[in-house]
Amino acid sequence: LGDGLHGTPQYTQNGEYAFVNGNNLVNGRIIIKSDTKRVNRTQFEKYKKELCDRTIMVSINGTLGNVALYNGEKIILGKSACYFNVLESVDKDFIRYVVSSPSFRTYLETNATGTTIKNISLKQMRDYSFYIPGYETQKRISGILRFIDDRISLNTAINENLESQAQEIFKSWFVDFEPFGGVKPEEWTEKSVYDLAEYINGAAFKKNEYSTEGIPIIKIAELKNGITDSTQYCCIEKDEKYYFDNKAILFSWSGNPETSIDTFLWYRGKAILNQHTFRVVSKYNAPAFTYFLLKYLKPKFTHIASNKQTTGLGHVTVSDLKRLQFSCSTDAIEEFEKMSKPLFDMIYNTYVESNRLSKLRDVLLPKLMNGEIDVSEIKI
Repeated sequence: LGDGLHGTPQYTQNGEYAFVNGNNLVNGRIIIKSDTKRVNRTQFEKYKKELCDRTIMVSINGTLGNVALYNGEKIILGKSACYFNVLESVDKDFIRYVVSSPSFRTYLETNATGTTIKNISLKQMRDYSFYIPGYETQKRISGILRFIDDRISLNTAINENLESQAQEIFKSWFVDFEPFGGVKPEEWTEKSVYDLAEYINGAAFKKNEYSTEGIPIIKIAELKNGITDSTQYCCIEKDEKYYFDNKAILFSWSGNPETSIDTFLWYRGKAILNQHTFRVVSKYNAPAFTYFLLKYLKPKFTHIASNKQTTGLGHVTVSDLKRLQFSCSTDAIEEFEKMSKPLFDMIYNTYVESNRLSKLRDVLLPKLMNGEIDVSEIKI
């Protein structure tokens, strides 16, 4: 077990190797972002670690407990990512679920040092102890949990495919005008993106308005990663315009231009929106059209935000939405809505199923890990 470089390597703009830290560990995978720093082979040889197909990584500085499996990525590690290589006599997937379990996260939170930036030492990692059954039982337990995770991964791939199909259909209608012989109809008018929907900004919160229970406050981190243990809750009544429920369309207008400026379809129950994010309500009763429009415009939003970056962050303002023109008609919006709504509903339903499976996995995981459920007769 070890961690990464306690310092700064020499970066190379188009280096072959990514410099990975704890925030690159997401949902069991190493995510190389567009803003991830890179190094050349010389720096890699200088700082490389003994990573292999039995390596598991855990974030131990800042955000604690992100987990990822190493799959041969070309990387060097920073200090906020620790790694360990699982013995051949132990099921690697079982250990992955051990370090994904609520009891392990509780251990990290209880033993973390630091006030602003939390930290877990390598000694504290080594000191964690847990129940481990025989190898065959380990395989059965990890098999049950992996079955659920594989279905969630499949759902993710399905939704990526559906989104891609929807974008092609949207482009054929409103960019290439294929249903109209490749020519924009004369009766279509230019409208601003702002004119097509209401954009309701989230609420600002004071410290004394946070709680550990109640209605969850949804920020950009929760939109990207789902509700986490760090989610804050609202303890006072806010204007009802800030509350939303399933199938709400949410647009984050501030943050990293590449990863945070985006459109999300909500599926996790009643919540309240924090500032820096709009709830988007179609003025034409056409949520599918509105959602696919905002998704199609993501590259433009990214470009707008990138040109306003300060300390790595950018934003899209109401003025930007008013300047951004889009050609359409009421009839075209209504027709496209009828055609695209089944895709929109399928995307939403797949999100709902994945959310249900995630909750099922999170309920099963501690029960399986502590031997509360007998897995000897379970057939997957």
